[in-house]
Amino acid sequence: MPPRKAKHTARDPNSAAYEAAKTIGNECRLVIIRSLFDHPMRFGELLHVGVGVEPKTLSRVLKYLESEGIVNRQVLSTRPVSVRYSLTEKGEQLRPVMDSLQSWGEKWILPC
Repeated sequence: MPPRKAKHTARDPNSAAYEAAKTIGNECRLVIIRSLFDHPMRFGELLHVGVGVEPKTLSRVLKYLESEGIVNRQVLSTRPVSVRYSLTEKGEQLRPVMDSLQSWGEKWILPC
């Protein structure tokens, strides 16, 4: 029998951290969020920062982040039409979290 998954309830002090990690916690999402801290970017620009990410995957991740209210999608009236992505206020609130992950990684994962 497979092990049972832990259930997190609203009273569980770890549930917010667990849910937050599920929301932003894969490599592609983290790279996109981190990249958008610098400035809004078009799809093609994001495609180049996500090392090895396929366009279909990037599109799916951007749609997910938009549905979570982390990324804003703005259609530009250019020819051809292009789309610019930026962080919402909710997305910007991840900056200290990402900075902490960066510091932790520098200390424990990629020590100089």
